[in-house]
Amino acid sequence: MNVEQFQQLVKPVIDLVADRRLDKSLETLLEERFPPGSEVFESIDKACHEAIEAGWMCAQGGEGRRFGRVIEPSDETRRLSVDVVDLIDIAGPHHRHPNGEICMVLPVTEGALFDGRPRGWCVYEPESQHRPTVSNGQALVLYLLPEGEIDFTRQ
Repeated sequence: MNVEQFQQLVKPVIDLVADRRLDKSLETLLEERFPPGSEVFESIDKACHEAIEAGWMCAQGGEGRRFGRVIEPSDETRRLSVDVVDLIDIAGPHHRHPNGEICMVLPVTEGALFDGRPRGWCVYEPESQHRPTVSNGQALVLYLLPEGEIDFTRQ
């Protein structure tokens, strides 16, 4: 698995979400088209674990909070960046989503939650903000950011 192969795995998701409003209806659409257990969802989950093991994903940070941008926004990704974080029982740094954020929640520990949500999708609308929190164990979170924009705040 390399970055180009990973981008091809994520392409169906990118094609679905590109040019759509980031809101609750998009979250519902993602849950319908690519639910946990679907081939696309499970392939991306497996690829994240392989890439982390290979050392090219989540290569920054330290124990309990590893992260990294996997794919920069480009015309090929419909101006979406792809980032992945690996969090263990932690609240990450507070940030704002100028253009919104699409999250794929991939618990590693059974019962782990991301912002109180189980395995699946969550969509944050433009200008939303939060302190990304994983509770009850370890979870990976793949997130797509329009134009790659994220604004870390001082809260």
